[in-house]
Amino acid sequence: MKKVLLTFGIIVFLVGAFVFYNKHYLPPLPIENLSKKTVIEKINDSETRMVKLSNENGQEWYVIKERDTSVVDEMIKEMLHQNGWTFKEKDGNGLFFERHGENLIVATQKWTEDYLLVKIPVNFNE
Repeated sequence: MKKVLLTFGIIVFLVGAFVFYNKHYLPPLPIENLSKKTVIEKINDSETRMVKLSNENGQEWYVIKERDTSVVDEMIKEMLHQNGWTFKEKDGNGLFFERHGENLIVATQKWTEDYLLVKIPVNFNE
């Protein structure tokens, strides 16, 4: 009986370690080609608060380690302002910008309590 319990305990520990190490406890990502573990490593290894993750289907994906969405909104506004975009309004999780008669929508999404994902059309810095 002791061997069975010990074996069971070891299996539970190994499964738990695997889940924790690979970040399986985190919610799914809307980005196809990145693992949760890779996203966490990229943000933790970066010296900046906003880290580019990928360029997928005409969208650039970023992650920001920040709980306060208003702080994230200001970071996005500043980044786009540097590329000539003027902020117009926020509606839900979308920030609307304009430049030379063109419109641009940036979408934000809470991934976890500590991380926000940002999706920006790739043509924002042209």
